[in-house]
Amino acid sequence: MGNWIERPDRRLPLLLLCLAGALFLATVVQARPNDPLEPANDDFRMHPKMSNLRKRSITNANKNEDDASFWEDVAKGILTNRLKQQYIRGVAKNAIIFLGDGMSVPTMSAARAYAGQLLGMSGEEYSLSFEKFPFAGFSKTYCVDGQVADSACSATAYLGGVKTNVGVIGLTGAVKRGNCTESLNEGTRVQSIIKWAQDAGKSTGVVTTTRITHASPTGAYGHVAERNWESDADIASSGEDPAVCEDIAQQLVRGDTGKKINVIMGGGRKNFRANGTLDEEGTPGVRMDGKDLIEEWQRQKQDEGSSYKYVWNRDDLLAVDAQSTDYLLGLYAGDHMDYHLMADSKSDPTLKEMTERAIDILEKNPKGYVLFVEGGRIDHGHHDSMAHLAVDEAVEMAEAVGAADNRTSETDTLIVVTADHAHTMSYAGYPARGHPILSIGGMSDVDSLPYSTLSYANGPGYKSPTSTGGRYDISNDNLNDFQYHFPGTVPLASETHGGDDVAVYARGPWSELFTGNYEQNFIMHAMCYATQIGPASSWVAPPEQVTARRRVAECLHQPKGKLAGEA
Repeated sequence: MGNWIERPDRRLPLLLLCLAGALFLATVVQARPNDPLEPANDDFRMHPKMSNLRKRSITNANKNEDDASFWEDVAKGILTNRLKQQYIRGVAKNAIIFLGDGMSVPTMSAARAYAGQLLGMSGEEYSLSFEKFPFAGFSKTYCVDGQVADSACSATAYLGGVKTNVGVIGLTGAVKRGNCTESLNEGTRVQSIIKWAQDAGKSTGVVTTTRITHASPTGAYGHVAERNWESDADIASSGEDPAVCEDIAQQLVRGDTGKKINVIMGGGRKNFRANGTLDEEGTPGVRMDGKDLIEEWQRQKQDEGSSYKYVWNRDDLLAVDAQSTDYLLGLYAGDHMDYHLMADSKSDPTLKEMTERAIDILEKNPKGYVLFVEGGRIDHGHHDSMAHLAVDEAVEMAEAVGAADNRTSETDTLIVVTADHAHTMSYAGYPARGHPILSIGGMSDVDSLPYSTLSYANGPGYKSPTSTGGRYDISNDNLNDFQYHFPGTVPLASETHGGDDVAVYARGPWSELFTGNYEQNFIMHAMCYATQIGPASSWVAPPEQVTARRRVAECLHQPKGKLAGEA
């Protein structure tokens, strides 16, 4: 195996290679070669929505797997690709952060198997789009006052660069959850990467499958002491005065950051429409102030002389002329958008379609853009112990990441993919290779009853014991039902988040910054450094001040003093 890769000290003029890489960092980096285990066709969405998972396990995905040479070739391909990988430096013109809400490591592993099995593979050998990115790390998700994060404090961390309290968004830990008075102190305001991008003249976008006023997207533009204050009615119902503290929907339309966002897409029309009115699909509004904030947004853009478009369904979105549209508001549901497996494909856009259209509009800006995209319903599937829906939503987000990866260049666009927190779903047992991931994984050697490969530590999937005290027999259940509640150990109305570290994947300029293990709030600052916006841009020497000679020294792992041969 020693002759797999030519040793640099034998044949490769390493110094010249490093110099070439340092002097031509702006050139196009070689496309990552296909993994030898990857199928040629990644478009598993051509398959019907009903899962076509195989009924039988596959002991070997490839007959050649029985030979050691097969695995040596796999390792050789990985090693070759790693040795070709270059650090891409210089300023990132664009940045996209993809957030899989609740996308724990077991969720990604299960989604990988699920996606592969939809393609007729055994599944385990498949890779989601972002798993092919060259750099990966882990972030710590705890919050100032909690071991286990929620989507509010975590959004403030990865979008605002500051950790805060559970339930609080865009404010420091000095503000207690639900305290309207404390939130009015300007000194507690936390600015997001979206704000810093706007200050730098870049275009910005926020896309989600949840309500656009939900916790994660609010981290891009909002400052609120209670994540549930999505409308003025929510503030009033909590005993606070909506005339004193602005609700989240108002902050999106009227706030300094919110009103400047070029692309806004998600669900949640009800929080923008007045109580007593119905939206385009018959969902009643909830606002107490009688305002229609969607109409207000349109008047605002008209008064500014901006080109704008409001859309509420897939057909209207696909008909938008990106070249003549600078501002887009797309609200596709009264509440959260439907799960992918339960959506009307004729009226509901996919996350991939929303991402592509957002890029179409944002990329016109010669100064670049910053885009936040959330696969938000992974989290909701887990809370209901509906593992089928959760893993499918993770695959749906991977498709959106793949589209962005294909549409942009590694040389000028940084893409970061991560999660805000984990969940309690486990991927366990001893199922055979290729066994359908959403099915029974084995039999207990204690009570001779089956268990599922995917299960939860707690949640509504708890199965009560039989009248004789025995364990519930899940073999009587239809595990292929999209809305099946996978088993949980502790009965809870809603399954909880997990305190695990979450994975971070990156490609593009300065993506190597995202390796290792770090606090979640570092993500925002690393992205700001790469794009040279916000406070982090002045913390250390900007990329253009890092000399080519220093890059050579780093490449050769020389001491940071003089290079060999220097006087």
